[in-house]
Amino acid sequence: MHPDLPDPDRLRAYLERIGAPDPGPPDLPYLRLLHQRHQRTVPFETLSIHLGEDIVLDYAALVAKVVDRRRGGFCYELNGAFAALLTALGYRVTLLAARIHGEHGFGPPLDHLALRVDLDEPWLVDVGAGRFADFPLRLAERGEQPDPGGVFQLTETPEGDLDLHRNGEPHSRLELRPRSLADFTMACWWQRTAPQSDFTASPTCSRLTEDGRVTLRGDRLITTGPDGRREETLPDERAVLAAYREHFGIDLSPGNPVTGRYAHAGDPAAARELCPAR
Repeated sequence: MHPDLPDPDRLRAYLERIGAPDPGPPDLPYLRLLHQRHQRTVPFETLSIHLGEDIVLDYAALVAKVVDRRRGGFCYELNGAFAALLTALGYRVTLLAARIHGEHGFGPPLDHLALRVDLDEPWLVDVGAGRFADFPLRLAERGEQPDPGGVFQLTETPEGDLDLHRNGEPHSRLELRPRSLADFTMACWWQRTAPQSDFTASPTCSRLTEDGRVTLRGDRLITTGPDGRREETLPDERAVLAAYREHFGIDLSPGNPVTGRYAHAGDPAAARELCPAR
């Protein structure tokens, strides 16, 4: 087994973490199950940035953060760990670079990490972007692809990239050349440190649920479901800590930077909606 990939015990622990059954054949039904379960259990979160924790783009370190520390991460971490899981299960996985579309157009190069998984046909896999689909998308399909997360469509650009639309709106621009995890090191550093990065403005934690999404951005708790969207401002640090535990399984100590001076940081209205409540 490749030294960067989970050994059998780690593999089982990862599957238990996301509530997935014992390994099945590396086929589409099992991939679909893993894709949705991962998004429902492992949150997109930027807490490491505000806690001053180091972020190492190393497969073993990323798996340890998800499995042992029961944390989440942002795209490089989540899709990096998921790539290690899928590869250990026998899937053929390729790392792809993408640029998320926001208020001012597409982000910088290598703004986002996505995955290509090759079965009988190539599939676009992404457990690290809140506005992505619940299930993998057909990478070669150019028609509309309905999903619980919206209606998605891929179109080709004159430069040879692929533009992904969600519900008719631009979502991301995808490069098709293979990448390595190390290629994203500088972009990850920029996301962690640049004042222009949405991730440094305010801590964000978001997770797919069975009937919608739950997001905690600073001290604002946003939930969506069949009854629509509900937003509330949590009254104090104790309530913020309780929300992290209840909705994301993350236990933070009182007085840490996330619940202290960063709770009201930034301008949430101006932040790009990478993880909108839906």
